[in-house]
Amino acid sequence: MTPGPDLQQLITMIKTDAGSDDELAQLATAAATISELTTTGDAALGFFVDRARGAGKSWVEISAVLGVSKQAAHKRFADSWTARPAFERYTQRARSVVQAAADIARARNHNFVGTEHLLLGMYKEPGAIAAKVLLNHGITEESVLQAVNAASPAAEPPTEPSTEQSTESKDLDAENPPYTRRAAHVLQGAVGEALTLGHNYVGTEHLLLAFYRDQAGIATKILLEQGLDESAAWADIRAALEAFTK
Repeated sequence: MTPGPDLQQLITMIKTDAGSDDELAQLATAAATISELTTTGDAALGFFVDRARGAGKSWVEISAVLGVSKQAAHKRFADSWTARPAFERYTQRARSVVQAAADIARARNHNFVGTEHLLLGMYKEPGAIAAKVLLNHGITEESVLQAVNAASPAAEPPTEPSTEQSTESKDLDAENPPYTRRAAHVLQGAVGEALTLGHNYVGTEHLLLAFYRDQAGIATKILLEQGLDESAAWADIRAALEAFTK
């Protein structure tokens, strides 16, 4: 296993980053550094727990590997499958994708937003990284729509629409529209993907990577069937991000 920095290396790094011999300045830098390392470490561990859950591993198996009780493992990591998504870190383009997913679900007469709607929503932001990656691999909106129609057909419209229903798009909200368990997991997982890359924002590229946390989701199955696996997505996203910094 590749060793992490030892204590002396960490102390040296913190002193360098502080840029001062003042003890309080160094303490403040140490607190910020340790907090960032803890957050990133938790996100990394959560990533692999998600992969294990998506592969069908039980909480008993996962807890045994982690060396904790089943209850402790479930309490710590199950929230990414059940908690309401938080959008504070989402970029405008990522928010637009999520809103588009809700609009697509509504147009298909679905009373839920699933991973398939999120995948289709990515094409509403053609200038974003996720859409560019998809198109670079020949995964077009038409090909995805065809696959979605087969896996999750549009429902028949209600014969008597409720007077409470509105054709206008509703504001992005954690409670509305209702996300499926897997869609909520992707929306939460995107935050973890951003942290893994050292980003303080959540973009469309992080949403795309988050699909691969659950191999059983409709969107993930479509991506794999159409030739975009996780490693290829990672490579393209890293290349796109590096191009922005040049």
